[in-house]
Amino acid sequence: MQIQEKPPYDTPFEWIGGEDKIRAMVERFYDLMELEPKYADLRAAHGPSLDNARQRLAWFLTGWMGGPQHYTERFGHPRLRARHMPFPIGIKERDQWLACMDQAMGETGVPEGLRARLRDSFFQTADWMRNKGV
Repeated sequence: MQIQEKPPYDTPFEWIGGEDKIRAMVERFYDLMELEPKYADLRAAHGPSLDNARQRLAWFLTGWMGGPQHYTERFGHPRLRARHMPFPIGIKERDQWLACMDQAMGETGVPEGLRARLRDSFFQTADWMRNKGV
């Protein structure tokens, strides 16, 4: 058994710096998706506009990290896998999502200890969302 050091804050929401920091990270994530050719497949899966996705991801991550439950107050349980079933998500899309989010976390100054924990959590969720083989 490995004992992990207790994080410096009670919630990831506090650790990251609150809602404004989450929104900045999400905005950078979607900006990168539009700007970087290496995320082209991921961008293509999102349709013509990212406005709705930007807002919903910011609301979701705010609550998921321990802040206000904006997403669930508006839409109920996230049902992530069910809501993403219409979109083909394979290993390539998963990996592009993870790389794009990691780049956004790095560029917006998410503390490295939190970034590592989020990277692990994001991988587990993104891998679970896969609905096609490759």
